[in-house]
Amino acid sequence: MLRRIIEIDEEKCIGCGKCVIACHEGAIQLVNGKAKLVKENHCDGLGDCLPNCPADAIQFIERETVEYDEQAVKDYKKETGSHLMAWPVQLKLAPIRADFFRKANLLIAADCTAYAYGDFHRVFMDNRVTLIGCSKLDGINYTTKLSQILTLNDIQTITFVRMEVPCCSGLERMLEAALIESGKNLPIKKCIITIQGEIIQ
Repeated sequence: MLRRIIEIDEEKCIGCGKCVIACHEGAIQLVNGKAKLVKENHCDGLGDCLPNCPADAIQFIERETVEYDEQAVKDYKKETGSHLMAWPVQLKLAPIRADFFRKANLLIAADCTAYAYGDFHRVFMDNRVTLIGCSKLDGINYTTKLSQILTLNDIQTITFVRMEVPCCSGLERMLEAALIESGKNLPIKKCIITIQGEIIQ
């Protein structure tokens, strides 16, 4: 089929590997010190790798290739242990409207939770679009941004994960206010994690 896909200029490529890290679909690998598109069916044509290339060695082209295989990408992510479905994950950087929000189950989590709970990817991130933030350190009131995300996208469910510490209550209040502001009546599951790494709610 004819579709948009990336093309890597091997002469320009300096082998830094930044595009490999940026490609969460596993389409790019370093081969003999050069980045190569090794799985064309994993390339979604969105180009997260492009802005991460310091050598300007990656571009979009349109050509005949295999169809993007979303299931193969999901299988790859399960094999590699990552359940990350979208990028960026930081609330500060996340767009208010994106394809990955379409019919999404949304996970909103305080930054520290993924470090406190060892099985965070499998238990919380699997089949959810993840957004993380910290009401204390970010210094941002996320109420309006969260309200816009809920209003402009077809979000199906929300899971909220926070630490037991008091500073996490700020992010929870922002989410609750955003739900009211958006006028959406969405099912929400809340989980609290202790500093010992246990789920208490």
